[in-house]
Amino acid sequence: MELTGKLLIAMPGMPDPRFEHAVVLVCAHSPEGAMGLIVNKPLPQPALGELMGQIGIHMTASDRGESASAGSAPILFGGPVETGRGFVLHSRDWPSARRDAGAGGMMQISEQVAMTATRDILEDIAAGEGPRLAQFALGYAGWGPGQLEGEIAANGWLVAEADDTLALDPDYATKWQRALATMGIDPRSLSATAGRA
Repeated sequence: MELTGKLLIAMPGMPDPRFEHAVVLVCAHSPEGAMGLIVNKPLPQPALGELMGQIGIHMTASDRGESASAGSAPILFGGPVETGRGFVLHSRDWPSARRDAGAGGMMQISEQVAMTATRDILEDIAAGEGPRLAQFALGYAGWGPGQLEGEIAANGWLVAEADDTLALDPDYATKWQRALATMGIDPRSLSATAGRA
C-alpha cells in the first residue's frame, strides 16, 4: 500500500490526544516507515511573521501584499516528532524564477503539493515571492517500519485520496469533517470507539 500523498483521517476515539480529529498529509512512505504533517491543528502562537523575526528573516512590503498576510498566518502543529524543526507545505509554483533550479530542497508530494524544509523558501515568502499557497508547520508525525500500516489495520486511521486544495486551505476548524466528506462519510456515523486498539 503506497501512502505518499494520501490523507490520513483520525478516527473518533484515537487514543493519542495529539492526533484527535487530525488530518495528516503523508509526505513520504516506504518500507522504512512514514512521515507526514498534520494540516488542521494551528498553534495558538507564534504567528509566522513573529517566528521569522526570531530567526532573522524580516517581512518586506510586496506589490502583491503577500508578505503582510503571510506574516499573520498561523503555524501548524505538524506532529509530535522534532517539534523545533520547521516545514513548509506549499503549492508547486515555487521555487520562483529568480532562484536557480537546484535551490530549494523541495520534495514533491503530489502533482500540486510539495514540502520544503530550507530557509530559502521562508526568505522568498518574506519578500512576497513565495508560493501562492503555503502552510508552515513545526514538528512532524513519524512512524517506524510497518507501524502506520498496523494503525490503519486497527482502524485508527481512514485513508483518503489526496485533496490538494483541502491540504493547503486555511479553514482548519472544518478540515476533519471535510476530509471525511471526500470519502462520503458523515462524522456522526462514526463510533467513538472505532479508533481504539
